[in-house]
Amino acid sequence: MDRYKPNKLKEKIKKLLKNVLILVVISSVSIWIYKTYTETEVNTKIIDNNTEISRTSAIEEINTKNTEIENLLEQVNKSVVGISRIKNTGTSIFTKDSADQLGLGTGIIVSENGYIVTNQHVSGEKYNTCYVTLENGKTYNASVLWSDNDLDLSIIKINMKSLPYATLGDSNNLKVGQNVYAIGNPIGFEFQRTVTSGIISGLERTIKFEENGKEVYMSDLIQTDAVINPGNSGGPLINTAGQVIGINSVKINSAEGIGFAIPINIIKPIIDKYVKSDTFEEATMGIFAYDKKVIPYIDSTIDFDCGIYIEQIIKNSPADKAKLAVGDIITTIDGIEINKMSQLKEYIYTKKPGDEVTLNILKNKNNKEVKIKLVKKQ
Repeated sequence: MDRYKPNKLKEKIKKLLKNVLILVVISSVSIWIYKTYTETEVNTKIIDNNTEISRTSAIEEINTKNTEIENLLEQVNKSVVGISRIKNTGTSIFTKDSADQLGLGTGIIVSENGYIVTNQHVSGEKYNTCYVTLENGKTYNASVLWSDNDLDLSIIKINMKSLPYATLGDSNNLKVGQNVYAIGNPIGFEFQRTVTSGIISGLERTIKFEENGKEVYMSDLIQTDAVINPGNSGGPLINTAGQVIGINSVKINSAEGIGFAIPINIIKPIIDKYVKSDTFEEATMGIFAYDKKVIPYIDSTIDFDCGIYIEQIIKNSPADKAKLAVGDIITTIDGIEINKMSQLKEYIYTKKPGDEVTLNILKNKNNKEVKIKLVKKQ
């Protein structure tokens, strides 16, 4: 009887210990589940909050960018002008082919003292007079100081000071897909400073079209899907920094949704000289050459790796006197590689009549160095 009691006591103690252990395990599991759930909920809230913050930041960034672009366009618009070859044109929306009949177009002020860039077919040729309408609605007489029919570019001037003017960009650093904006007067002055947007859809484009009964080629063009209508001709194509990278032209007839602009870099040396000294004497060697990309349109049998193909030489010009000939290929000028006629023109625009340049040419498949003294273009 006495031996039974201790055994019973031991069993009770074991049972008690077992129950305590079970309670400890259950409590530990419960605490672990609670902590895990709480942390998960907190993390979920943090993720949700971070996602909301990211969305808000993205929206704010987009709104900021849109505001910046709107402000840039507003500033550029102040330097955009209307141009007409006929004074007091009045309204033109009901006039058929008003851009052609009245010479309506657009220009961009490039200096505070009244120099303006536009298309030659808008302003007319050198020494012509045209009429410029500023943002304030006032119209001024303008003189055509320089023009180039092949480039379809001209520089005109009004006698004004302290004008708002555009910043010129670098058309050599453009990329396909880049956002751009075209500004101009699409129908006439009652729709002046209309902005259309698009992207650069191609670079160094060559276009063939007919002018005055003959085939004409324009090369090294910027292609864009920004809408360019007749009245937009001569207006700026600008990048998202508000810089002018090209001058729009509808001299080139194209398919719907395809517009073209002339790269601004080619005319920058001329603008610089006019702005700094109020004068520009154009130097020339007396040739016209085609880019490699144009040659297949003219003669598919002509083939060369680099350079530009001389198509025409003016009689008694420096090139003529240096014995250059049609079919010669210019590969470098003063050590600079040349692959586009626009590159040659841009370089020559930095020179003065009387300056000497050194050409490397390919004549009858033989390399030759030729020195040419530039003269003033008549």
